[in-house]
Formats: sequence, structure tokens, C-alpha cells
Amino acid sequence: MAESEYAKAGVDIDKAAGFVEQIKPVVRSTFRSGVLSEIGGFGALFSLGTDQYHKPVLVTSTDGVGTKLKVAFMMNKHDTVGIDLVAMCVNDIVTHGARPLFLLDYMAMGKLDPTIAFQVVKGIAVGCHMAKCSLIGGETAEMPGFYQEKEYDLAGFVVGIVEGDKVIDGSEIAMGHRLIGISSTGLHSNGYSLARKIIFDKLKLKVHDKVKGLDRTIGDELLEPTKIYSETVLNLLRDYKISGVCHITGGGIIENLPRILPKTCQARIKLGSWEIPPIFSFLKEEGNISDFEMLRTFNNGIGMILVVPEAQVQDVLTRLNALDERAFLIGEIVSKKGEYPSVEFI
Repeated sequence: MAESEYAKAGVDIDKAAGFVEQIKPVVRSTFRSGVLSEIGGFGALFSLGTDQYHKPVLVTSTDGVGTKLKVAFMMNKHDTVGIDLVAMCVNDIVTHGARPLFLLDYMAMGKLDPTIAFQVVKGIAVGCHMAKCSLIGGETAEMPGFYQEKEYDLAGFVVGIVEGDKVIDGSEIAMGHRLIGISSTGLHSNGYSLARKIIFDKLKLKVHDKVKGLDRTIGDELLEPTKIYSETVLNLLRDYKISGVCHITGGGIIENLPRILPKTCQARIKLGSWEIPPIFSFLKEEGNISDFEMLRTFNNGIGMILVVPEAQVQDVLTRLNALDERAFLIGEIVSKKGEYPSVEFI
């Protein structure tokens, strides 16, 4: 068959159709009860099963992986950024107590490379298995002249569900409640523009170089997937009263924690109360970054913060330890001193 004019222009419909067939088994492996359709249709169907809920509330979020993708391009390693994509979405909705139901993905490339795209989707499927949600649809777009060769962008869209009277919105946070930090696996998917500037522009390192203090290459360190916290948080919510949950993403603790605080409260956090992974110390020293900018740019080793009544702190820490999470008592809720809720470090 002669090559179509559209293919000559850079969009190969036949290759795209073949790619959809290739990923079907991977996508289908993520299906949970409620999925009513196969991929490839114009829309995906999902039954909420609302008989399990009295007043079901849907919770949604969308996110991407950011310039962490640049490291994947440099490493030519594409099987983990999909985990990041799932994590950045499901970690957001579990802050409201929502169980993730399904995820949609969007991947755009200048020219479809089925090998790379398949690795990306495999990673998304791994993340969905970890979060126990279904990858029920998505879009793979060829955009000639828009992206450099073998580069792509990713976006994810998640929908979750929570019982109406169990929505966590921070309104029950009160003075005296304690802050428990759950450890991150590294940078997660934030601050990469600054990290790349320090590592690759200033220090001129290559992805396969090793640096003092790290037991693996800098590329492997940077590609460590974002931790998925949804199952951990949902486990805690079954037995404990959690008054607030905060996902520490871009903006760090300084910008994210006030988002869940009532107008009358502020957070007091004790520096040194948790272990900071070596990558953060490396970036701070080599980039000559101030403490304030570190705390406002990176997660600094804390990926999720729980606000817990004092009486339940030890039980929650014990449960987190049983779930193989590293967690720390890092602070408390105090009365607000300024005009807006904020974070005070001591």
C-alpha cells in the first residue's frame, strides 16, 4: 500500500492503530470492577456502583510529570515515568479521602515511536496496579514539528470516589493536632527544572555519573518514581481519625500545607525531625540554595503530611511502620499569628 499523504506529513494512522492493539492487554490488566468498556472507543464507560455509598462524591485531579521527562529522554528509559503520572494524580485525590477509580492518560509525540510509547504505558499500568485503579482510556497524539524526536509530554486525569460525610477538607483541623510526615522516595516529580540546572548545566554531569553520597548514578536517582500513597492513606482512614492530608508537591511544605489549614490555624514544624535523603543535601550544597528556597521548591524527604489528633499519633505511627512506611512526628497545629495560614519552622 502506498504511503498516504497524511503519513508523509508526519502522522501515521496505521502505526497508531497498531499501537492501540499492542497496548490493549497491558491496559486491560488494570481493569477493576466497574469498567464496562474496552479501550478504542470514543469514550470509556465505568459504573460507580453507588449502592456502596449513601452520598457518593466524585473527586478529580489532573497532573503531569514535568521536566522529569527530560531525564527519561537523556537516559532513554521510559518505563517509570508512567508511575509518576499515576502518583501525581492519585496522591492529590486521596488528600480528600477519595479512593481512585479510573485514570485517563494523554501522551503527545512529534512522531509516534511505538517502542517508547509502549514502555510509557507499561509504567502507567504499573502505577494503576499500585493504586488499584483502572486505566480505562486515553489519547496518543502525533504532532509533527511540535516535539523534538523521541520526546513526548504526558498528562493524567483521575476520578475517585468518597462517601459524602467522610470527605476530608481540613475543616476539622484544630489547635493541638499533630503533624505526621511520610517519607518520600526522593524528588518525586517536582523541582526538576532547578535540579537539572544544577546537575547538568552547572556541574556538567552526565546521567551515568556517580556523585559522593549517592549509591547509584545521578540519572537513576533522578528517575526514582514518585511514591504512591493512596493505599496507605486509605488504610489509615478505615481505623483512625485523620483531620487533614497534604500532598507535598511543587512549592514544598511552605506552599502546600497552608492549603488545607483552617483560617484560625498555622503549622509549626520542627526542622531535623525527619531524615532528609542525600539528594537534597547534594542539591542544596552544589546549588548554594538557601534553606527557605529548598523548603519552597522540593519535598525534602516528606511526600505526604497527615494531621492527626494527639491521642492517635502513636497508633498511626505504628500502623505506618507496619505498612513499611517511614514516618515521623514533625510538628503540630498552633493558633494563627499572621493574616493567612502559614508554616512556622523551629
